[in-house]
Amino acid sequence: QVQLVEAGGGLVQPGGSLRLSCAHSGSIFSNRAMGWFRQAAGKQREWVATIDRTGWTHYQDFVKGRFIISRDSAKNMVYLQMTSLELEDTAVYYCNTRPLPLASWGQGTQVTVSS
Repeated sequence: QVQLVEAGGGLVQPGGSLRLSCAHSGSIFSNRAMGWFRQAAGKQREWVATIDRTGWTHYQDFVKGRFIISRDSAKNMVYLQMTSLELEDTAVYYCNTRPLPLASWGQGTQVTVSS
C-alpha cells in the first residue's frame, strides 16, 4: 500500500527551527528521488527540495542555506531540517517522489511562522 505520512510541523517564531519527517511505504518509492513541497494558503503547491538515492540534493533558491533535506532509506524516511524560518515559509509541507509526484498526496504537516 502506497502511503505518505508527514509530521513535525508546528508554530514557530521567525528565526526558529523545525524538523519535518516523512514516512513513506510502498514499492513506488524504491530507488526514487524524494522531495519536499509546500503549499501556502491561496497559492499553488511548490517544490522545495530534492534528494536522490545517492544523497545528491537540490534546493529552491528561497531555502538554500536554511533548509537541509536528508533521508534514511533503511527506515523509509525523508527529513527536512528547517532553520532561520521566515514568515514566508508558512505553509503545509508535503513529501512525494521527484521529479514527478507519483503517489497520492499525504495530509501534510502545517508549519506556521509567526511572532
